[in-house]
Amino acid sequence: MRMFNLGNVSPMDGIGSFIEQWKQPTPYRWQILGVSVALTFTMMVLFAPKTERAPPEKMQITYISSWPEGRSDKEIAASNAVNQKRKEAAAAVQKEREEFRKAFYRKLAKASGMDPDELAREYGQRDAAQVKPSAKAASPQPAGPPTK
Repeated sequence: MRMFNLGNVSPMDGIGSFIEQWKQPTPYRWQILGVSVALTFTMMVLFAPKTERAPPEKMQITYISSWPEGRSDKEIAASNAVNQKRKEAAAAVQKEREEFRKAFYRKLAKASGMDPDELAREYGQRDAAQVKPSAKAASPQPAGPPTK
């Protein structure tokens, strides 16, 4: 079985052969060219996929309800009160953790030979300085003509 060798194929040779064949006097060359172009165009039109846009399918919405349909105002208020207590308990735990962390870092600073109050002032000033530029960027600038 022979393998096809691409080393013998050259685009310039192909173009040269086409020009050579085109220059030969053939009485039907324009008709053949016209039929070739027409057939190519027809094949492209016939086999090109049709692009028809269909309207999107209507979405099916499924509502998930966490509560029964006929809850009374008393049940709603009781549920809200329970959730509020849960939220306050979570906030208290968070505050307790923050206080524990602050106390831990104060003890660590003392054990490292640093002044915890001085560190708190220094980092408080640094944090305040970082907040100020972002607050300025968030504030709207007055609109008007540019000054020269």
